Amino acid sequence: MRASSQSVTVVALLADPDVPTEIAQRLAQTLPARLADKSGEGQRFDVEVVSEPFTAGTEDLSTLMRRIMDRGTAENWDIVVALTDLPLHSHGRKLVVNLSHEYGLALLSLPSLGGLRLQTRAQRAVEEAVLGLAGPQATGTQGPPQSQPLLGPFAHRFAPIHPGPVGAEETADLRYVVSGLRGYLRVLVGMVRANRPWRLVPGLSKALAAALATGAIATLDSTTWSLAGALSAPRLVIAMVGSVGLMIGWLIVDGELWHRSTEGSPEARQRARLYNTSTVVTVGIGVLVCYVGLMVINLVWALFILNDRVFASMTRTPLDATEYLTLSWFVASVATVGGALGSGLERDEAIRAATYSKREQERRHTLQGDHGDQPSK
Repeated sequence: MRASSQSVTVVALLADPDVPTEIAQRLAQTLPARLADKSGEGQRFDVEVVSEPFTAGTEDLSTLMRRIMDRGTAENWDIVVALTDLPLHSHGRKLVVNLSHEYGLALLSLPSLGGLRLQTRAQRAVEEAVLGLAGPQATGTQGPPQSQPLLGPFAHRFAPIHPGPVGAEETADLRYVVSGLRGYLRVLVGMVRANRPWRLVPGLSKALAAALATGAIATLDSTTWSLAGALSAPRLVIAMVGSVGLMIGWLIVDGELWHRSTEGSPEARQRARLYNTSTVVTVGIGVLVCYVGLMVINLVWALFILNDRVFASMTRTPLDATEYLTLSWFVASVATVGGALGSGLERDEAIRAATYSKREQERRHTLQGDHGDQPSK
């Protein structure tokens, strides 16, 4: 399978379900025209989007490239660009893209593009991969030309991306990776974005109900009024950090979200640290969103229900704006603890579904030896 010598080049965007498919569908709307404009010479492109879990059960690059090649050969596609939201690794480095000019294949790991302007970065990456594979140099069997590296703009625009080592027996003949601290942070942000942590709040309905009920009751309690007024700002901060930390820890432990590597290699331990860090950041962002939401809801509830005379008679302090904010802040901490207890009523599957992308859920099921049904698209 190579780039077509005809005037129309068939390009398939083979995407994992969920976020990669959404990105691929948006790309397909403008990609044919953009490729035609940039390629010149009257070349036209026909872009197809196929959504299927091609990464199911494996993270091995050689296996994935064979799957992509077999799929492209069966469908008679000229070029196949595969998109996944799983972080992939090559020789201890985080993979950005794997390229095979002989077979017209590209495997793009979206987390390595980072979490900001992902659609724009994915568009540039796909365009440059397709143009590199469809160019005259892709019609030979000797891989990329030796005079200069392909996709130079790709590495320049998305620094710290740089070429990575390729084995002689691999299907790929060129790959780009990220490494170092900047590369680590880039992949981490991309993983967190793929998990979409803002889904955590609506995804944990029982925990949210427990937090709201706790906050509503605490707002009416005179002891809570007195405690909130007596606490200094540093203690309120400590209460906030403690409640948020408790919620994060409880969700990770109760939902069995902590990944333990079964391998003893340094690369396996590095992957485990990356996965666990993304888990903590994902859950942390979700809990902070929940905390801010609880604070706003408690403030509105307090403005509606509290009577300034009753409050002043119980606390000997006038109910002004400062007291409203202090009370709402303290009650949000109390409610977050209640939400942590309420999360114990959630099923483990609900916690994982609210925390991880579909591909990440599947990866964790596979590592735990669960080879059951694939997640629905």
